Amino acid sequence: MLLDNISGPADLRRLDNASLVELSAEIRECIVDVVTEVGGHLGSNLGAVELTIALHRAFDSPNDIILWDTGHQAYVHKLLTGRRDSFASLRQPGGISGYPSRSESPHDWIENSHASTVLSYAHGLATAQHLLGDPKRRIIAVIGDGSMTGGMAYEGLNNLGHSGRNVIIVLNDNGRSYAPTVSRLGESLSRLRSNPTYRRQQARVEKTLGDLPKVGSYIERGLEAAKAAVREALEPPAFFENLGIKYIGPYDGHDIAGLEKALGNAAEIDGPVVVHVITQKGRGYAPAENDEVKAMHDTSELKDGSYTAAFSEAIVAEGERHPELVAITAAMPDSTGLLPFGERFPGRLIDVGIAEQHAVTAAAGMAMGGLRPVFAVYSTFLSRAFDQVNLDVGLHSQPVVFVLDRAGITGDDGASHHGVLDMVLLTKVPDMVVLAPSSYAEVGQMLHDALECTTCPTAIRFPKTMPPAAKPGDCGSGLHARLVQSGDEICIIGVGKMLAAAEEAADILSESFSITVWDPRVVKPLDSEMLADAARHKLVVCIEDGLRDGGIGSAIADSLRDLAPVGGPSVRVLGVPSAFLHHNKPDQLLRDLGLDAHGIVSEIQAWQHSAANR
Repeated sequence: MLLDNISGPADLRRLDNASLVELSAEIRECIVDVVTEVGGHLGSNLGAVELTIALHRAFDSPNDIILWDTGHQAYVHKLLTGRRDSFASLRQPGGISGYPSRSESPHDWIENSHASTVLSYAHGLATAQHLLGDPKRRIIAVIGDGSMTGGMAYEGLNNLGHSGRNVIIVLNDNGRSYAPTVSRLGESLSRLRSNPTYRRQQARVEKTLGDLPKVGSYIERGLEAAKAAVREALEPPAFFENLGIKYIGPYDGHDIAGLEKALGNAAEIDGPVVVHVITQKGRGYAPAENDEVKAMHDTSELKDGSYTAAFSEAIVAEGERHPELVAITAAMPDSTGLLPFGERFPGRLIDVGIAEQHAVTAAAGMAMGGLRPVFAVYSTFLSRAFDQVNLDVGLHSQPVVFVLDRAGITGDDGASHHGVLDMVLLTKVPDMVVLAPSSYAEVGQMLHDALECTTCPTAIRFPKTMPPAAKPGDCGSGLHARLVQSGDEICIIGVGKMLAAAEEAADILSESFSITVWDPRVVKPLDSEMLADAARHKLVVCIEDGLRDGGIGSAIADSLRDLAPVGGPSVRVLGVPSAFLHHNKPDQLLRDLGLDAHGIVSEIQAWQHSAANR
């Protein structure tokens, strides 16, 4: 296979056109084989094959800086930069990351999995090069796959245009992002304008006109006005060029030779330039090409019996009861379980694109206007909009419901996707109610209870992993904790999914200790009955799958000190450390952190040993 002989970008430059076509097919086959085996992002990478090859033929990575937004479209980049032999370990324990990784390769400049940020990185790098006097390295920012729906991208564009720094912006338009309509005449004009010879001749003509005595400036302004009129009428670059950014394209994103020429032309343009490339998401793989919803963006699906499925079922039921209920998604209606709601209630599912900050403030406005907005979002992505949660929703006491999927340790996608900040952050918002279901049934109950809260915001957070098998009586209601079992010596409080570990630890220690187990359900405000009961024990162990520092266990420990400042129980808090955690299977990560039944048992045994030695 040709792919087996590609150890770096330089190898690509020795291939002819026929070999490049063959290589593209091999890359697609490799990606499909690996991703269908280990999971990951499929459609976006299949669409970026020829574009990535052209980028690495036109530029000299890592001397030239290629930045990816979003990072999940960089699998081809990994294959072409020396990671072919390790590609089968994608997202696996000890294997390569599903995103670019600075620790993995000098070709990876940023780990960029939270979208719409690359233009800001590019502006920063270009500024550094300018001020340090190192203009020889070219900076290429690849953006697309929805990233242009995020407001931060436009902030980056604005500053790049204002600065005039030399950055090549490759707009990978696969139908899921900014896609201006272009006529054939406009396309022809764009290609003419990208030609270096044309641009040099244009500059000479403009200088000559400007030098004409008395009338030169008027003729020059008239020429500019005429050009502007043609652009407005025939081409999409008006938007970019009004920001001070030149535009060329659009180009066929699957024509390697054409792309190389366009990228070479862009490299000769002074200042920032957008190279608009049209690609097909999922190209070359029939199941992805025929997937109208997301072109097999990834291999995840809504699993029966999952927490997400429970929410999907519950919000449809609540939508029937509440005609004012609307659901909001930030470009992820499928992954967050909202598609059935959208099908049942057309017009009541609002997709704002990759714009979490806007989603939160818009939800506040909807609530002010009499709607009941439910914003379903991955926990890791809500952290991008914490200011809006705090000041736009919380400060105004608006009854927005936040449903946080993939909360806690998520696993395969690594540090950027673990949802470990939500409890620490949201519990600091005054009057915010935070709920953590421990079972499938609890999700529906909590959504119902959240919609009963009309004077404050509410958050429901649940993990990616499957809930435990349902047992009779495993569902509470309202803002009350649930007593799972009662004892006299040790109290274990298991937050959300960690309740299963608490129950297992209690079983292991049942012959040695009399143990109480609580499911707090409501992590803010904490149930006073649960706290009063915990205060009567010798030891209280709290376990959560969020950050330990400033988390729920810390809040429980503070409350117990207030209840029993002298002679109260010892408190042990088990939670996630303040560290970036690499990708691994969620259960293995939890075990490694001591956040499982055996971790609880070890903590209790250490307490027992310490007490015996006092």
